[in-house]
Amino acid sequence: MDHSTGKPGYLRNVLVRLCLFCVVIVGVRFAYVVTLKGETCDLGDFCFFSLPGNLNVISGVGQLAESVSSVMSIEDTGKSAPAKPNGLPDLWANNDFQKSAQFYSSVFQDLIAEGFVGPNSKALGVETPMGADVFALREIGVKDSIGIYKKGSKPLVITGKAVKQPFDDNTFDFVFSGAGMIDKSGKPGEFASEICRTLKPKGFLVVHTGSKDTYSFNSLLHLFNCCTLIKTRDIDGFDTCMREIVMQKVVGDIYRVEEETNKCSVPDYKMKLIKKAEPLIKEEPKKPWITLKKNAQSIKYLPSMVDISFKQRYVYVDVGSRSYGSSIVSWFKKQYPKQNKTFEIYAVEADKTFHGQYKEKKGVKLLPYAAWVRNETLSFEINQDPGHKDVQKRRGMGRIQPVESSGEAASEVDVIQGFDFAEWLKNAVTEKDYVVMKMDVEGTEFDLIPRLIETGAICLIDEVFLECHYNRWQKCCPGERSSKYQNTYEQCLDLFTSLRESGVLVHQWW
Repeated sequence: MDHSTGKPGYLRNVLVRLCLFCVVIVGVRFAYVVTLKGETCDLGDFCFFSLPGNLNVISGVGQLAESVSSVMSIEDTGKSAPAKPNGLPDLWANNDFQKSAQFYSSVFQDLIAEGFVGPNSKALGVETPMGADVFALREIGVKDSIGIYKKGSKPLVITGKAVKQPFDDNTFDFVFSGAGMIDKSGKPGEFASEICRTLKPKGFLVVHTGSKDTYSFNSLLHLFNCCTLIKTRDIDGFDTCMREIVMQKVVGDIYRVEEETNKCSVPDYKMKLIKKAEPLIKEEPKKPWITLKKNAQSIKYLPSMVDISFKQRYVYVDVGSRSYGSSIVSWFKKQYPKQNKTFEIYAVEADKTFHGQYKEKKGVKLLPYAAWVRNETLSFEINQDPGHKDVQKRRGMGRIQPVESSGEAASEVDVIQGFDFAEWLKNAVTEKDYVVMKMDVEGTEFDLIPRLIETGAICLIDEVFLECHYNRWQKCCPGERSSKYQNTYEQCLDLFTSLRESGVLVHQWW
Protein backbone atom coordinates (compact mmCIF):
# COMPACT_ATOMS: atom_id res chain seq x y z
CA MET A 1 0.00 0.00 0.00
CA ASP A 2 1.21 3.49 -0.93
CA HIS A 3 0.98 5.62 2.20
CA SER A 4 2.13 8.74 0.34
CA THR A 5 -1.35 9.21 -1.20
CA GLY A 6 -3.28 8.49 2.01
CA LYS A 7 -2.02 11.41 4.08
CA PRO A 8 -3.32 14.19 1.81
CA GLY A 9 -6.72 12.50 1.65
CA TYR A 10 -6.88 12.20 5.40
CA LEU A 11 -5.87 15.85 5.84
CA ARG A 12 -8.50 16.89 3.30
CA ASN A 13 -11.19 15.03 5.23
CA VAL A 14 -10.15 16.73 8.47
CA LEU A 15 -10.28 20.18 6.85
CA VAL A 16 -13.67 19.50 5.32
CA ARG A 17 -15.06 18.38 8.67
CA LEU A 18 -13.55 21.42 10.37
CA CYS A 19 -15.14 23.74 7.81
CA LEU A 20 -18.51 22.06 8.21
CA PHE A 21 -18.20 22.40 11.98
CA CYS A 22 -17.47 26.14 11.63
CA VAL A 23 -20.45 26.57 9.33
CA VAL A 24 -22.67 24.84 11.90
CA ILE A 25 -21.32 27.10 14.67
CA VAL A 26 -21.98 30.23 12.60
CA GLY A 27 -25.47 29.01 11.70
CA VAL A 28 -26.34 28.23 15.29
CA ARG A 29 -25.01 31.59 16.42
CA PHE A 30 -26.97 33.45 13.72
CA ALA A 31 -30.15 31.56 14.58
CA TYR A 32 -29.68 32.39 18.25
CA VAL A 33 -29.14 36.10 17.63
CA VAL A 34 -31.94 36.55 15.11
CA THR A 35 -34.53 34.05 16.36
CA LEU A 36 -34.07 33.96 20.10
CA LYS A 37 -32.69 37.42 20.86
CA GLY A 38 -34.67 39.08 18.09
CA GLU A 39 -31.72 41.24 17.04
CA THR A 40 -29.29 41.66 14.19
CA CYS A 41 -25.67 40.72 14.60
CA ASP A 42 -23.84 43.90 15.48
CA LEU A 43 -20.34 44.70 16.59
CA GLY A 44 -21.24 44.10 20.21
CA ASP A 45 -22.08 40.41 19.57
CA PHE A 46 -19.65 37.55 19.05
CA CYS A 47 -19.81 37.43 15.24
CA PHE A 48 -17.58 36.03 12.52
CA PHE A 49 -18.60 38.88 10.24
CA SER A 50 -19.33 42.58 10.48
CA LEU A 51 -19.74 45.44 8.08
CA PRO A 52 -17.67 48.60 7.91
CA GLY A 53 -18.95 51.28 10.23
CA ASN A 54 -18.44 54.16 7.81
CA LEU A 55 -20.78 53.22 4.97
CA ASN A 56 -23.01 56.11 3.80
CA VAL A 57 -26.64 55.04 3.86
CA ILE A 58 -28.02 58.21 2.35
CA SER A 59 -27.20 57.06 -1.17
CA GLY A 60 -29.64 54.19 -1.57
CA VAL A 61 -31.52 51.16 -0.31
CA GLY A 62 -28.67 48.68 -0.64
CA GLN A 63 -26.23 50.77 1.35
CA LEU A 64 -29.00 51.65 3.79
CA ALA A 65 -29.31 48.00 4.82
CA GLU A 66 -25.55 47.48 4.90
CA SER A 67 -24.88 50.33 7.31
CA VAL A 68 -27.29 49.25 10.01
CA SER A 69 -24.48 48.20 12.30
CA SER A 70 -22.88 51.65 12.13
CA VAL A 71 -26.18 53.36 12.90
CA MET A 72 -26.74 51.25 16.00
CA SER A 73 -23.27 51.60 17.48
CA ILE A 74 -23.70 54.63 19.75
CA GLU A 75 -22.16 55.32 23.11
CA ASP A 76 -24.29 55.01 26.20
CA THR A 77 -25.76 58.48 26.81
CA GLY A 78 -28.02 57.91 29.79
CA LYS A 79 -31.62 58.82 28.99
CA SER A 80 -30.87 59.45 25.33
CA ALA A 81 -29.26 56.08 24.66
CA PRO A 82 -31.40 53.94 22.33
CA ALA A 83 -31.99 50.25 22.75
CA LYS A 84 -31.01 47.75 20.09
CA PRO A 85 -33.59 47.30 17.34
CA ASN A 86 -35.62 44.19 16.72
CA GLY A 87 -34.16 43.55 13.32
CA LEU A 88 -33.65 46.11 10.57
CA PRO A 89 -36.74 48.36 10.46
CA ASP A 90 -38.56 48.26 7.15
CA LEU A 91 -39.07 52.00 7.56
CA TRP A 92 -35.42 52.69 6.79
CA ALA A 93 -35.83 51.23 3.31
CA ASN A 94 -38.90 53.37 2.66
CA ASN A 95 -38.59 55.93 -0.14
CA ASP A 96 -40.06 58.71 2.00
CA PHE A 97 -37.55 57.97 4.75
CA GLN A 98 -34.67 58.10 2.29
CA LYS A 99 -35.85 61.39 0.78
CA SER A 100 -36.16 62.89 4.26
CA ALA A 101 -32.74 61.60 5.27
CA GLN A 102 -31.16 63.06 2.14
CA PHE A 103 -32.80 66.42 2.77
CA TYR A 104 -31.78 66.58 6.42
CA SER A 105 -28.26 65.46 5.57
CA SER A 106 -27.79 68.50 3.33
CA VAL A 107 -29.34 70.77 5.97
CA PHE A 108 -27.07 69.51 8.75
CA GLN A 109 -23.95 69.64 6.59
CA ASP A 110 -24.59 73.37 6.13
CA LEU A 111 -25.12 73.79 9.88
CA ILE A 112 -21.90 71.88 10.64
CA ALA A 113 -19.99 74.11 8.23
CA GLU A 114 -21.27 77.18 10.12
CA GLY A 115 -20.40 75.75 13.53
CA PHE A 116 -23.92 75.31 14.92
CA VAL A 117 -23.52 71.55 15.43
CA GLY A 118 -20.52 69.24 15.43
CA PRO A 119 -19.33 65.65 16.06
CA ASN A 120 -19.13 66.27 19.80
CA SER A 121 -22.60 67.79 20.08
CA LYS A 122 -25.33 66.09 22.06
CA ALA A 123 -28.32 66.50 19.72
CA LEU A 124 -32.10 66.14 19.98
CA GLY A 125 -34.73 65.90 17.27
CA VAL A 126 -38.13 67.08 18.57
CA GLU A 127 -41.38 65.58 17.28
CA THR A 128 -39.76 63.33 14.68
CA PRO A 129 -42.12 60.47 13.72
CA MET A 130 -39.67 58.56 11.50
CA GLY A 131 -36.38 59.76 12.93
CA ALA A 132 -34.93 60.62 9.51
CA ASP A 133 -33.33 63.77 10.95
CA VAL A 134 -31.68 61.76 13.73
CA PHE A 135 -30.54 59.20 11.17
CA ALA A 136 -28.94 61.94 9.06
CA LEU A 137 -27.22 63.47 12.10
CA ARG A 138 -25.62 60.16 13.03
CA GLU A 139 -24.56 59.43 9.48
CA ILE A 140 -22.66 62.70 9.12
CA GLY A 141 -20.85 62.15 12.42
CA VAL A 142 -23.07 63.52 15.20
CA LYS A 143 -23.30 60.13 16.88
CA ASP A 144 -24.81 61.28 20.18
CA SER A 145 -28.22 62.06 18.67
CA ILE A 146 -31.72 60.94 19.62
CA GLY A 147 -35.28 61.87 18.72
CA ILE A 148 -38.57 61.96 20.63
CA TYR A 149 -42.12 61.33 19.48
CA LYS A 150 -45.34 60.15 21.10
CA LYS A 151 -44.71 56.71 19.59
CA GLY A 152 -41.07 55.66 19.79
CA SER A 153 -39.21 53.98 16.93
CA LYS A 154 -35.96 52.60 18.32
CA PRO A 155 -33.05 52.99 17.96
CA LEU A 156 -33.52 56.48 16.51
CA VAL A 157 -36.61 57.73 18.36
CA ILE A 158 -37.71 57.17 21.94
CA THR A 159 -41.15 57.79 23.37
CA GLY A 160 -41.63 61.34 24.59
CA LYS A 161 -43.65 64.51 24.15
CA ALA A 162 -42.37 67.84 22.91
CA VAL A 163 -44.33 69.57 25.69
CA LYS A 164 -42.96 67.22 28.35
CA GLN A 165 -39.52 65.95 27.43
CA PRO A 166 -38.00 62.99 29.35
CA PHE A 167 -34.67 64.78 29.85
CA ASP A 168 -32.94 66.84 32.52
CA ASP A 169 -32.38 70.59 32.31
CA ASN A 170 -29.53 71.81 30.09
CA THR A 171 -28.99 68.44 28.42
CA PHE A 172 -28.46 69.19 24.72
CA ASP A 173 -25.99 71.26 22.72
CA PHE A 174 -28.19 71.21 19.62
CA VAL A 175 -31.97 70.89 19.25
CA PHE A 176 -33.77 70.52 15.93
CA SER A 177 -37.47 70.69 15.10
CA GLY A 178 -38.22 70.05 11.45
CA ALA A 179 -41.16 69.58 9.08
CA GLY A 180 -43.11 72.46 10.64
CA MET A 181 -43.96 70.39 13.71
CA ILE A 182 -44.22 73.48 15.91
CA ASP A 183 -46.80 74.83 13.42
CA LYS A 184 -48.95 71.78 14.14
CA SER A 185 -48.55 71.86 17.90
CA GLY A 186 -51.65 72.62 19.93
CA LYS A 187 -49.42 74.00 22.70
CA PRO A 188 -46.64 75.98 21.03
CA GLY A 189 -45.89 77.84 24.27
CA GLU A 190 -45.16 74.62 26.16
CA PHE A 191 -43.34 73.27 23.09
CA ALA A 192 -40.94 76.23 23.22
CA SER A 193 -40.67 76.23 27.02
CA GLU A 194 -39.49 72.62 27.13
CA ILE A 195 -36.86 73.25 24.47
CA CYS A 196 -35.62 76.23 26.47
CA ARG A 197 -35.38 73.96 29.52
CA THR A 198 -33.41 71.11 27.95
CA LEU A 199 -31.15 73.20 25.70
CA LYS A 200 -27.80 74.11 27.22
CA PRO A 201 -26.80 77.78 27.59
CA LYS A 202 -25.10 78.88 24.36
CA GLY A 203 -26.59 75.81 22.68
CA PHE A 204 -28.18 76.16 19.25
CA LEU A 205 -31.79 75.64 18.21
CA VAL A 206 -32.92 75.18 14.60
CA VAL A 207 -36.62 75.30 13.72
CA HIS A 208 -38.28 74.72 10.35
CA THR A 209 -41.63 76.46 9.98
CA GLY A 210 -44.05 76.92 7.12
CA SER A 211 -45.30 80.26 8.39
CA LYS A 212 -43.97 83.25 6.47
CA ASP A 213 -45.78 86.41 7.59
CA THR A 214 -43.84 88.78 9.84
CA TYR A 215 -46.41 88.75 12.65
CA SER A 216 -46.26 84.97 13.12
CA PHE A 217 -42.46 84.99 12.74
CA ASN A 218 -42.07 87.47 15.59
CA SER A 219 -44.68 85.63 17.66
CA LEU A 220 -42.60 82.47 17.31
CA LEU A 221 -39.45 84.28 18.41
CA HIS A 222 -41.29 85.60 21.48
CA LEU A 223 -42.16 82.04 22.48
CA PHE A 224 -38.45 81.22 22.57
CA ASN A 225 -37.67 84.04 24.99
CA CYS A 226 -34.59 82.11 26.11
CA CYS A 227 -32.95 82.53 22.71
CA THR A 228 -31.63 85.22 20.47
CA LEU A 229 -32.02 85.10 16.70
CA ILE A 230 -28.84 84.19 14.79
CA LYS A 231 -30.06 83.84 11.20
CA THR A 232 -32.99 82.85 9.04
CA ARG A 233 -33.35 81.64 5.47
CA ASP A 234 -35.88 80.07 3.13
CA ILE A 235 -35.14 76.51 2.07
CA ASP A 236 -36.75 74.12 -0.41
CA GLY A 237 -37.90 71.19 1.70
CA PHE A 238 -38.46 67.69 0.41
CA ASP A 239 -42.18 68.36 0.24
CA THR A 240 -42.67 72.13 0.62
CA CYS A 241 -40.88 75.44 1.05
CA MET A 242 -39.90 76.13 4.65
CA ARG A 243 -38.26 78.88 6.67
CA GLU A 244 -35.23 77.82 8.69
CA ILE A 245 -34.62 79.77 11.90
CA VAL A 246 -31.37 79.44 13.85
CA MET A 247 -31.34 80.64 17.47
CA GLN A 248 -28.91 80.47 20.39
CA LYS A 249 -29.83 80.12 24.04
CA VAL A 250 -28.95 83.03 26.30
CA VAL A 251 -29.53 83.65 30.00
CA GLY A 252 -32.67 85.59 30.89
CA ASP A 253 -35.89 86.66 29.15
CA ILE A 254 -34.99 88.92 26.21
CA TYR A 255 -38.60 89.86 25.37
CA ARG A 256 -40.38 91.85 28.04
CA VAL A 257 -41.96 95.23 28.77
CA GLU A 258 -39.77 97.58 30.78
CA GLU A 259 -41.57 97.35 34.11
CA GLU A 260 -39.82 100.31 35.71
CA THR A 261 -40.87 102.81 33.04
CA ASN A 262 -44.18 101.12 32.12
CA LYS A 263 -43.36 101.76 28.51
CA CYS A 264 -43.52 99.46 25.54
CA SER A 265 -42.46 99.91 21.97
CA VAL A 266 -44.48 98.89 18.93
CA PRO A 267 -42.43 97.15 16.21
CA ASP A 268 -42.61 98.21 12.58
CA TYR A 269 -44.41 95.07 11.45
CA LYS A 270 -47.38 95.95 13.67
CA MET A 271 -47.44 99.50 12.36
CA LYS A 272 -47.59 98.13 8.80
CA LEU A 273 -50.57 95.94 9.72
CA ILE A 274 -52.46 98.98 11.01
CA LYS A 275 -52.06 100.62 7.62
CA LYS A 276 -53.95 97.66 6.12
CA ALA A 277 -56.92 98.15 8.46
CA GLU A 278 -60.21 99.61 7.27
CA PRO A 279 -60.24 103.45 7.21
CA LEU A 280 -61.79 105.35 10.07
CA ILE A 281 -65.08 107.14 9.48
CA LYS A 282 -64.00 110.78 9.31
CA GLU A 283 -67.39 112.47 9.16
CA GLU A 284 -69.89 112.14 11.97
CA PRO A 285 -72.66 109.82 10.76
CA LYS A 286 -76.21 111.16 10.78
CA LYS A 287 -77.49 107.72 11.77
CA PRO A 288 -74.61 106.26 13.81
CA TRP A 289 -76.46 103.10 14.87
CA ILE A 290 -76.79 102.19 11.17
CA THR A 291 -73.46 103.51 9.86
CA LEU A 292 -71.33 101.84 12.51
CA LYS A 293 -73.13 98.53 12.13
CA LYS A 294 -72.50 98.61 8.38
CA ASN A 295 -68.89 99.55 9.01
CA ALA A 296 -68.45 96.36 11.03
CA GLN A 297 -68.87 94.40 7.79
CA SER A 298 -65.75 96.02 6.34
CA ILE A 299 -63.55 95.44 9.39
CA LYS A 300 -60.26 93.69 8.60
CA TYR A 301 -59.77 91.33 11.50
CA LEU A 302 -56.20 90.60 12.49
CA PRO A 303 -56.54 86.80 12.04
CA SER A 304 -57.70 87.43 8.45
CA MET A 305 -54.37 89.16 7.76
CA VAL A 306 -51.84 87.04 9.69
CA ASP A 307 -51.22 83.62 11.22
CA ILE A 308 -51.85 83.73 14.98
CA SER A 309 -50.65 80.17 15.65
CA PHE A 310 -47.54 80.95 17.65
CA LYS A 311 -49.14 82.23 20.83
CA GLN A 312 -49.01 80.79 24.32
CA ARG A 313 -52.67 81.49 25.11
CA TYR A 314 -55.69 83.04 23.41
CA VAL A 315 -57.73 85.49 25.48
CA TYR A 316 -60.86 87.54 24.80
CA VAL A 317 -61.70 90.31 27.28
CA ASP A 318 -65.19 91.78 26.99
CA VAL A 319 -65.23 95.01 29.00
CA GLY A 320 -68.86 95.99 29.53
CA SER A 321 -70.12 92.59 28.41
CA ARG A 322 -73.68 92.97 29.70
CA SER A 323 -75.64 89.76 28.98
CA TYR A 324 -73.90 86.55 27.92
CA GLY A 325 -75.68 86.59 24.59
CA SER A 326 -74.98 90.25 23.91
CA SER A 327 -71.53 90.29 22.32
CA ILE A 328 -69.81 87.13 23.56
CA VAL A 329 -72.25 84.82 21.79
CA SER A 330 -73.76 86.99 19.07
CA TRP A 331 -70.45 88.38 17.86
CA PHE A 332 -67.25 86.89 19.23
CA LYS A 333 -68.16 83.21 19.23
CA LYS A 334 -70.00 83.36 15.92
CA GLN A 335 -68.14 85.93 13.85
CA TYR A 336 -64.61 86.56 15.07
CA PRO A 337 -62.11 84.48 12.99
CA LYS A 338 -60.37 82.40 15.65
CA GLN A 339 -58.32 80.10 13.35
CA ASN A 340 -59.62 77.09 15.32
CA LYS A 341 -58.04 78.36 18.53
CA THR A 342 -59.75 77.98 21.90
CA PHE A 343 -60.06 81.32 23.68
CA GLU A 344 -60.28 81.97 27.39
CA ILE A 345 -63.06 84.52 27.88
CA TYR A 346 -63.26 87.19 30.59
CA ALA A 347 -66.53 89.07 30.97
CA VAL A 348 -66.19 92.37 32.85
CA GLU A 349 -69.65 93.56 33.88
CA ALA A 350 -70.61 95.72 36.85
CA ASP A 351 -74.39 95.45 36.51
CA LYS A 352 -75.46 92.65 38.84
CA THR A 353 -78.63 92.18 36.78
CA PHE A 354 -76.59 90.09 34.34
CA HIS A 355 -74.36 88.19 36.77
CA GLY A 356 -76.63 85.18 37.06
CA GLN A 357 -76.26 84.40 33.36
CA TYR A 358 -72.57 83.58 33.76
CA LYS A 359 -72.76 81.11 36.66
CA GLU A 360 -72.78 77.94 34.56
CA LYS A 361 -71.09 79.16 31.38
CA LYS A 362 -68.01 77.05 30.71
CA GLY A 363 -64.96 78.82 29.37
CA VAL A 364 -66.17 82.22 30.61
CA LYS A 365 -64.92 83.89 33.77
CA LEU A 366 -67.04 86.75 35.11
CA LEU A 367 -65.38 89.73 36.76
CA PRO A 368 -68.39 91.31 38.55
CA TYR A 369 -66.76 94.70 38.92
CA ALA A 370 -66.38 97.94 37.02
CA ALA A 371 -63.27 98.44 34.90
CA TRP A 372 -61.71 101.62 36.24
CA VAL A 373 -58.38 103.46 36.69
CA ARG A 374 -57.90 102.43 40.32
CA ASN A 375 -59.40 100.25 43.03
CA GLU A 376 -62.25 102.15 44.68
CA THR A 377 -65.97 102.16 45.39
CA LEU A 378 -68.10 103.66 42.61
CA SER A 379 -71.67 104.55 41.86
CA PHE A 380 -73.34 102.75 38.99
CA GLU A 381 -75.96 105.01 37.45
CA ILE A 382 -78.81 103.49 35.47
CA ASN A 383 -79.46 105.41 32.28
CA GLN A 384 -83.08 106.17 31.51
CA ASP A 385 -82.33 107.58 28.08
CA PRO A 386 -84.81 105.87 25.68
CA GLY A 387 -82.22 106.01 22.95
CA HIS A 388 -80.16 103.39 24.82
CA LYS A 389 -82.96 101.38 26.39
CA ASP A 390 -82.57 97.62 26.64
CA VAL A 391 -86.19 96.73 25.91
CA GLN A 392 -85.88 93.01 26.63
CA LYS A 393 -84.38 93.44 30.08
CA ARG A 394 -86.05 96.81 30.80
CA ARG A 395 -82.62 97.84 31.95
CA GLY A 396 -80.82 100.98 30.76
CA MET A 397 -77.13 101.14 29.93
CA GLY A 398 -75.15 102.02 33.07
CA ARG A 399 -72.16 104.25 33.60
CA ILE A 400 -69.85 104.58 36.56
CA GLN A 401 -68.75 107.59 38.58
CA PRO A 402 -67.07 108.14 41.93
CA VAL A 403 -69.69 107.91 44.69
CA GLU A 404 -69.35 111.52 45.80
CA SER A 405 -70.15 112.82 42.29
CA SER A 406 -73.47 111.05 42.01
CA GLY A 407 -76.57 113.16 42.46
CA GLU A 408 -79.11 110.56 41.39
CA ALA A 409 -81.84 109.12 43.54
CA ALA A 410 -80.91 106.03 45.54
CA SER A 411 -83.32 103.87 43.55
CA GLU A 412 -81.40 104.63 40.36
CA VAL A 413 -77.88 104.18 41.69
CA ASP A 414 -76.04 101.03 42.75
CA VAL A 415 -72.83 101.08 44.77
CA ILE A 416 -70.26 98.82 43.13
CA GLN A 417 -66.56 98.03 43.33
CA GLY A 418 -64.22 99.35 40.66
CA PHE A 419 -60.80 97.86 39.94
CA ASP A 420 -57.63 99.01 38.21
CA PHE A 421 -58.22 97.37 34.85
CA ALA A 422 -54.76 98.16 33.45
CA GLU A 423 -52.98 96.53 36.39
CA TRP A 424 -55.28 93.51 36.24
CA LEU A 425 -54.52 93.08 32.54
CA LYS A 426 -50.77 93.20 33.15
CA ASN A 427 -51.14 90.41 35.71
CA ALA A 428 -53.57 88.32 33.65
CA VAL A 429 -51.80 88.15 30.27
CA THR A 430 -48.29 88.39 28.80
CA GLU A 431 -46.73 89.45 25.52
CA LYS A 432 -46.72 85.78 24.50
CA ASP A 433 -50.54 85.68 24.59
CA TYR A 434 -52.96 86.68 21.85
CA VAL A 435 -55.39 89.17 23.40
CA VAL A 436 -58.58 90.61 21.89
CA MET A 437 -60.52 93.28 23.76
CA LYS A 438 -63.98 94.72 23.17
CA MET A 439 -64.75 97.82 25.21
CA ASP A 440 -68.21 99.32 25.69
CA VAL A 441 -68.09 101.30 28.93
CA GLU A 442 -70.48 104.21 28.37
CA GLY A 443 -67.94 107.01 28.17
CA THR A 444 -65.38 105.64 30.62
CA GLU A 445 -63.13 104.84 27.64
CA PHE A 446 -61.80 108.39 27.89
CA ASP A 447 -60.42 107.40 31.32
CA LEU A 448 -59.46 103.78 30.66
CA ILE A 449 -57.60 104.16 27.35
CA PRO A 450 -55.14 106.80 28.66
CA ARG A 451 -54.56 104.58 31.71
CA LEU A 452 -53.78 101.59 29.48
CA ILE A 453 -51.30 103.70 27.52
CA GLU A 454 -49.74 105.20 30.66
CA THR A 455 -49.07 101.77 32.21
CA GLY A 456 -47.93 100.09 28.98
CA ALA A 457 -50.78 97.57 29.25
CA ILE A 458 -52.09 98.65 25.85
CA CYS A 459 -49.18 96.81 24.19
CA LEU A 460 -50.44 93.51 25.60
CA ILE A 461 -53.58 93.79 23.45
CA ASP A 462 -53.37 92.61 19.86
CA GLU A 463 -56.73 93.91 18.66
CA VAL A 464 -59.24 96.38 20.13
CA PHE A 465 -62.93 96.87 19.31
CA LEU A 466 -63.93 100.16 20.90
CA GLU A 467 -67.33 101.82 21.09
CA CYS A 468 -66.72 105.49 21.66
CA HIS A 469 -69.59 107.37 23.31
CA TYR A 470 -70.34 110.96 22.39
CA ASN A 471 -73.34 113.30 22.28
CA ARG A 472 -74.71 111.62 19.18
CA TRP A 473 -77.99 112.23 17.39
CA GLN A 474 -80.82 110.38 19.04
CA LYS A 475 -82.59 107.52 17.27
CA CYS A 476 -85.77 108.21 19.16
CA CYS A 477 -85.83 111.97 18.82
CA PRO A 478 -84.76 113.46 15.44
CA GLY A 479 -82.74 116.67 15.77
CA GLU A 480 -81.76 116.02 19.38
CA ARG A 481 -78.38 114.98 20.73
CA SER A 482 -77.75 112.79 23.76
CA SER A 483 -77.27 114.75 26.94
CA LYS A 484 -75.64 111.82 28.67
CA TYR A 485 -72.18 112.32 27.14
CA GLN A 486 -70.16 115.50 26.94
CA ASN A 487 -67.56 114.35 24.39
CA THR A 488 -67.98 115.07 20.70
CA TYR A 489 -67.51 112.88 17.66
CA GLU A 490 -64.31 114.79 16.86
CA GLN A 491 -62.90 113.80 20.25
CA CYS A 492 -63.78 110.17 19.56
CA LEU A 493 -62.08 110.36 16.17
CA ASP A 494 -59.00 111.84 17.84
CA LEU A 495 -58.99 108.92 20.29
CA PHE A 496 -59.11 106.33 17.49
CA THR A 497 -56.50 108.18 15.45
CA SER A 498 -54.05 108.49 18.36
CA LEU A 499 -54.42 104.79 19.15
CA ARG A 500 -53.62 103.78 15.58
CA GLU A 501 -50.71 106.18 15.40
CA SER A 502 -49.40 104.62 18.63
CA GLY A 503 -49.46 101.16 17.07
CA VAL A 504 -52.79 99.84 18.37
CA LEU A 505 -55.02 97.99 15.91
CA VAL A 506 -58.33 99.51 16.96
CA HIS A 507 -61.69 99.34 15.18
CA GLN A 508 -64.74 101.59 15.50
CA TRP A 509 -67.46 99.55 17.18
CA TRP A 510 -71.13 100.16 17.81
